[in-house]
Amino acid sequence: MENKIYHVDLAELMRVYETNYAKLNALLPLQAKVGDIRCYKAAAMTYQLQVCEVTKYTTLVEVCQSDDVPIFPLPKMSVRLYHDARVAEVFSSEHFGRVKPRYDYPNARMMQKDEKAQINRFLGDWLTFCLKHGISQAPINIRH
Repeated sequence: MENKIYHVDLAELMRVYETNYAKLNALLPLQAKVGDIRCYKAAAMTYQLQVCEVTKYTTLVEVCQSDDVPIFPLPKMSVRLYHDARVAEVFSSEHFGRVKPRYDYPNARMMQKDEKAQINRFLGDWLTFCLKHGISQAPINIRH
């Protein structure tokens, strides 16, 4: 079996970042401030978005499941929103810290070559789930 060199599909990854930005903004409060928290109940599970940092061009949000005993545990993730570029990417995850653009494979932690792309697609799926099935525990502001 041939060991092909993995190349990041930048166009596909940027599409994921852009859609994640739009989805995340729909779930966050307008003019988010450090400490703002939004909780969503979906399929008997509670998910939480907490604003950890706000700068002129970025916002850092922690995404986690806030159930006492999670049925399908969501990994805690830090997601950075870049407002000038209108993209959001998973910055780090509790399972492996800061996420690199690519990994050599095999490696000691058995990270996939495209781990960054996979975790960002996972975030997109999770955000879609919350948007479709989640019930906010606080009023959601509609953006125009």
